[in-house]
Amino acid sequence: MRLIFLWPGKTKSPELRDLQDFFAARIRGFAACDIIATREARGIEEKFADKIKDLEARGLEKHLDGAYVISLEDRGKEMTSHEFAGFLRGRERDSGKPLAFVVGGFLGLADRITEKADMRLSLSRMTFSHELCRVLLLEQVYRALTIVGGRQYAK
Repeated sequence: MRLIFLWPGKTKSPELRDLQDFFAARIRGFAACDIIATREARGIEEKFADKIKDLEARGLEKHLDGAYVISLEDRGKEMTSHEFAGFLRGRERDSGKPLAFVVGGFLGLADRITEKADMRLSLSRMTFSHELCRVLLLEQVYRALTIVGGRQYAK
């Protein structure tokens, strides 16, 4: 199984970056794993939101060809850790395609990215910062892989 994690911009918080690296290293014990930080668009004015998301989408799209795309969205499908593990197990059996998890920037994802997604996933009905979402996603993927692999992981 090959896993790709995509998001615009590098994680600025050193503490969150350390956690990303920690979980990515653990994931690599189970599967090939690439973290790709694409170009982040700048600007905070709401009137430029669509332009910012469009610029970020261009960088993300370059890495989606041939992958099973999972976009992280607040209205996506929610799963327990065991359900998510079952999903990963099923994707591994059904396809040789890499799984590409796409996390949006601070404004979210452009519509065209979510429309291309094979699946829309939500980590929670709560809202998290885009940088914290990256860490939560990596932790949940690691947890699911330990379940699939029959290894013990803290509850």
